[in-house]
Amino acid sequence: MWTIRYTDQALRDLRGIDSVVGRRILDFMDKRVARLRDPRQIGERLHGKLGTYWRFRIGDYRAICEVKDELVTVIVIAIGHRREIYR
Repeated sequence: MWTIRYTDQALRDLRGIDSVVGRRILDFMDKRVARLRDPRQIGERLHGKLGTYWRFRIGDYRAICEVKDELVTVIVIAIGHRREIYR
């Protein structure tokens, strides 16, 4: 099982989102991503300057994450609406 950690930025992003959507994002990360053998199964690698990160789609929102195999940890870097997150 993977550990999910949130950066300060990701926690600020969550506070700015509607509470129902925020709960959905937290549930997705804890109940879907954390329980996978490899979280990359449902994620997608980003391209360009963000190429070291992975994104997870949660409805219209995206979680930008770093997957640390050696720590068995997914670090959520940022969370935002799909039209704004990549800017």
